[in-house]
Amino acid sequence: MMDKLTRRGFLKSAALLGAGAVAAGRTSAWSQPVGSNDAVRLAVIGLGRKGTNHHEHVRQLPGVRLVALCDVDPVVLAREAAIADAGPGSVFATTDPRRVIERDDVDAVVIATPDHWHALLTIWACQAGKDVYIEKPLSQTVWEGRQMVEAARVHGRVVQHGTQARSDQSNHEALEYIRAGNLGEIKWIHALFYKERRDIGRRLPWYPDWLDYDLFCGPAPSEPLVRRDLHYDWHWFWNTGNGDATNIGVHVFDLARLMGGHDKAPRRLVSLGGRFVIDDSAETPNSILSVFDYGNIPVIHEIRGLPKGPGMGAMDHQAGLRSGVVVHCENGYFAGRKGGWVFDNQGKRIKGFPGDGGQNHLANFVAAVRSRRTDQLAASIETGHASSAPVILSTISYRIGRPASPDEIRSALGGIDPALEVFSSFEKHLETHGVDLESERLTLGRWLQTDPALDGISEVSGENEYDLERARYLFRGIHRPEFALRDSV
Repeated sequence: MMDKLTRRGFLKSAALLGAGAVAAGRTSAWSQPVGSNDAVRLAVIGLGRKGTNHHEHVRQLPGVRLVALCDVDPVVLAREAAIADAGPGSVFATTDPRRVIERDDVDAVVIATPDHWHALLTIWACQAGKDVYIEKPLSQTVWEGRQMVEAARVHGRVVQHGTQARSDQSNHEALEYIRAGNLGEIKWIHALFYKERRDIGRRLPWYPDWLDYDLFCGPAPSEPLVRRDLHYDWHWFWNTGNGDATNIGVHVFDLARLMGGHDKAPRRLVSLGGRFVIDDSAETPNSILSVFDYGNIPVIHEIRGLPKGPGMGAMDHQAGLRSGVVVHCENGYFAGRKGGWVFDNQGKRIKGFPGDGGQNHLANFVAAVRSRRTDQLAASIETGHASSAPVILSTISYRIGRPASPDEIRSALGGIDPALEVFSSFEKHLETHGVDLESERLTLGRWLQTDPALDGISEVSGENEYDLERARYLFRGIHRPEFALRDSV
């Protein structure tokens, strides 16, 4: 069953919702713990790569009934709706997420849209009495994440963040092994993601004509596309994403936080990087290194989007790892994400921890929806914000940065030896691709200091007051009036 909405009707509805007409007073049937015989009625909003996986998973979960699907692209929606219609029951399908949120037969929503829609949809859903499973990163800006946390609290909703590593028991077992002192003290953590990101092309400005592009943009500025493809490549533009630093980078940073016991914000952070080798329309860096200064256990967060060498299909790795964390300890290290191994300092394997990648993460959410106990969540919205916000801040550091020589970068990182070690490897990796960092400079971001609650940026290194103003502007972001987030949720 497809829901159609005219452009005029959409704009009228958007204006009303911007004025607070979202179904804020509606109460959920799931305000109390429920019996195991009651099906949890789920909707999936956003049916791209991850949303398609969620759709399949939801249809297989026991005690769950899929009741609605939504994607702004009618072609994508029709494909997934046909799959759903082949199963039992009737599934409502629409290109407008508000038509899902306003329905009384939806208990919870799974949101897998582009990042710029995460905050508004989560807040609307909470206001409408729906529980939420929200994909990573939690938000596109730090302020949005804070508003989402507040909305979940005010409206008493169960909200799970899509960092599945928290549901992989192998990570907790490895952490217990390390905390038991088997490897001595943790010295530092390397959170890394190495995956080739290829040329996304460059086109004269254009608009997709097969969907409501105004609705696709939603809170983001409605600007024409300059890339080849509409879908997925929105990650590489600041209006709709923050690059791989927050795309997959949140996964590995979240695991680093877990392993390091970092429950509070870092004391300060800085990023450096750039977009090298590839000449396309993308805005975000394909190579970025960020340093999170937690004092005793720093986290070095590194993204490489270029292969091991020119024309090579292989990627670099650390301890055989291309995505995950290396927890460096006094007497060895742990390397993993979806399972992993403990090694001694000579690289000999000591103990394995088989993992499943957190396959029960969605089931964990459904269980918490039933019990109404947010303490049962593997990755609560508070945890999601604590893992997403610092990485978003790292992109702000980069965006207010300046070109710098390798020596200037080493000077800025002085005092944090692991950062210098990773930068040396990062530098050699780029040199392998023919990048001369003396002439083709990296962007060195400003050191940012935040308050412990991640409520703001308190200080920016350097003497340019404009940098602090711009950092605070990016902290909150900009939203079109008809999709504006309010201070009060």
